[in-house]
Amino acid sequence: MSTLSVARRSQWPVWLCWLAMVLDGFDLVVLGTVIPTLIKTHELGFDAIGATYAATISLVGVGIGALFIAPLSDRLGRRRLLVACVAWFSLFTIAVVFAPNVAVFGIFRLLAGLGLGACLPAALAYMNDYAPAGTAGKSTTRTMTGYHVGAVATAFLALLVVPDWRIMFIVGGVAGFALVPLLWFRLPETLPPSHAAEQETAAAGAVTRSREARPAATPRAEAPQASIRDLIRKPYPFVALGIAVASFMGLLLVYGLNTWLPQLMASAGYTVSAGLVLLLVLNVGAVAGLVVAGILADKHGTKKIVLLWFGLSAVFLAVLSIKVQSELLLNAAVFVTGVFVFSSQVLVYAWVSQLFPARLRGTALGFAAGVGRFGAIMGPAVTGTLVAAGIAYPWGFYVFAAAAVLAVVALVTVPHAIAAAPGREAAVEHS
Repeated sequence: MSTLSVARRSQWPVWLCWLAMVLDGFDLVVLGTVIPTLIKTHELGFDAIGATYAATISLVGVGIGALFIAPLSDRLGRRRLLVACVAWFSLFTIAVVFAPNVAVFGIFRLLAGLGLGACLPAALAYMNDYAPAGTAGKSTTRTMTGYHVGAVATAFLALLVVPDWRIMFIVGGVAGFALVPLLWFRLPETLPPSHAAEQETAAAGAVTRSREARPAATPRAEAPQASIRDLIRKPYPFVALGIAVASFMGLLLVYGLNTWLPQLMASAGYTVSAGLVLLLVLNVGAVAGLVVAGILADKHGTKKIVLLWFGLSAVFLAVLSIKVQSELLLNAAVFVTGVFVFSSQVLVYAWVSQLFPARLRGTALGFAAGVGRFGAIMGPAVTGTLVAAGIAYPWGFYVFAAAAVLAVVALVTVPHAIAAAPGREAAVEHS
């Protein structure tokens, strides 16, 4: 249940959380847009090894932030953590401009990633607190469209300003600092779960005018604080394992495709320019898929739709291993692949928001996103190995299809709802 009344809702939180995801989209592609220039000019001492180091350590920072900083939103509040993380990310994104060498460049990217890694779980937890009941799927997927809009916008910016790579990081940092005061002054805090329970009980007491109802609102101080350790206690361990595998595979697909699709298509005999266009088509399909997936998840149940989405992702990824002569058919196939692949991962986040109780929502989302970031590291690495071996096409698409199938297998084991352990909350059941 949402912790804010309908009367107190406005569009500010919707747009502000969406803009926070735009920053995440910026971080997804910004390094890829500047690395070719840095390697070509050898500025800061960059070479292929330095670029791999910078790309990997960036994702490690994001993963650590998601796993260990995002859970603080369940203790300190979504708003305060979101503001702090955006400010932190912005500071170290601008600091990259002043890096004297590759090592310091990577350290600044690691530190920026700590803040950004917690932004996604905190923003999604906030939206699921804030959204009206029964709209978790749509709220999550709509918020995540900002991720791909940010990626596309950053790619276009790079076309305008690169080879002056420093401008990319200045723009990203300044945009983050511009968002901070808006988050601080326009983003209301969603109430902690214990406070929400008190409000609901108090409201019921006002209607019935019953004094006996008031004691039920007293255990405020006894509400347990959320911790990542909660996910290894009954009834959560096997649920967390299934979610972890699915999230790992989901982000393996997202980052693997975004990093290597142009090269995979070049290996298949398509032109380099065609590969870049297909990358854009893939992300446009992602935005369309997010909108459709959220609506269907709220209508038919998130588990049904996320299983269908990962299953269709496997099918269309396998189809891309077939050489297509028609440019129109090729673009259509890549567009449809984008529709299913990217929103599959976001549906995992939506389902996590529904499966776990509100007091664990930020922690569970941070866990899913953090484990997924290791898939984000693995995806480009595995595909890069296939490229180096000269077998990227068609085996790259077969590996991606297999990852989608493994996500389906993992999610089949996850129940529709979590039965409450003694003394603990149950998640809201959905079909």
